[in-house]
Amino acid sequence: MRILLSTIGSRGDVQPLVALALALREMDQAVHFCVPPDFRQWIEDLGFTVTTIGPELRQTGKAGPPSAPPDPEQLRLVLQESVNNQFETLLEAAAGCDAILGATALQIAAPSVARYLGISYTFVAYSPCVLPSRDHAPPVLTRLGEVPNDNPDDFQSLWDQDAARWNGMWLEALNSNRNRLKLPPLADVRSHVLTEAPWLAADPALAPWTGDSRVWQTGPWLIDDAQPLNAEVEEFLAAGEAPVYFGFGSIRVTPGLNEAMIQSARNVGRRVIVSRGWAELSVPQGQADCLAIGEVNQQLLFRRVAAVVHHGGAGTTTAAARASAPQVIIPQLYDQPYWSQRIQALGIGVAHPFGTADEQSLTGALSASLKSAIAERTAQFAAVMQADGAEVAARKLVDQIP
Repeated sequence: MRILLSTIGSRGDVQPLVALALALREMDQAVHFCVPPDFRQWIEDLGFTVTTIGPELRQTGKAGPPSAPPDPEQLRLVLQESVNNQFETLLEAAAGCDAILGATALQIAAPSVARYLGISYTFVAYSPCVLPSRDHAPPVLTRLGEVPNDNPDDFQSLWDQDAARWNGMWLEALNSNRNRLKLPPLADVRSHVLTEAPWLAADPALAPWTGDSRVWQTGPWLIDDAQPLNAEVEEFLAAGEAPVYFGFGSIRVTPGLNEAMIQSARNVGRRVIVSRGWAELSVPQGQADCLAIGEVNQQLLFRRVAAVVHHGGAGTTTAAARASAPQVIIPQLYDQPYWSQRIQALGIGVAHPFGTADEQSLTGALSASLKSAIAERTAQFAAVMQADGAEVAARKLVDQIP
């Protein structure tokens, strides 16, 4: 069989699909990808074929002031063009496939393309908060001026607002394309995209699903990374006490955060490793207690740091928890507030207040994360986490294809 794995997002959205693809290949299944062009070379080097969708995303993480939001008409045109492009690209990418698996909530066209081609469609979320439930709030869209709301009394009203927002943004563009394919119009975009029986690729101890029983939790989709740490990183680690790791992936960081990170680690007597990420973070030249790095095997590195300070992506949160590393999460958007609340509730890290961090707030959060009680809890927690989610999901995906 031939299976299309599709997503629109950063590496944290793509890497779990690569883990699933590797598991599927072990079962002699053919896999094709539809992902942003940023990841084409990496995936092709692994031996898979790729159809790219949309522009490169890396520029979105560069430092600088955010662009002004478009006016209503500009937004309508942008959304229409985006959905048109999804339909066109996915119809080409899915040709000859027996199934589509779509990850992230931007898969507006994917379930309709699967319906048009007469093949099966599966939606997967990486965080419980993407899926409607009375037990948690929906993702936070900061670009629309939202901030986290953790009042249980408001959860249902927040989900109602979320459904209305989906329709307001996507319904017109979705139905115009469905009409072109002679598919009936829809009235509820969110239910169409998330489907009636979505999958949840998250660790059940770290992020348990407690809502609708039709959601199937597979466990996280992890790549068994055998890449060693390079000589520069090994030399730095060997030169002193365990450092603090700072990394924000594809997130655009606020001005001054780079300096605040380094000084906060020094304030608690620790050296610093900074992941450059899409924001191209850096460290002062010629200072022996700082090191800036590129892509790295997080599974190895996180076992050897004193703490992991990050934005709260599902992949980084899971990797740090599996490595028994205390965490500090500085949430900025979408599912990141959910993950920060989880590590705080589990006692394996510290949730920094939502939004901007400075030297003082980071120093306080780091000090709290380095306490022995958290270190002991992280070691206990790592032992109960699941590692075979990709293999479990691959077997079910193949079994359910007609």
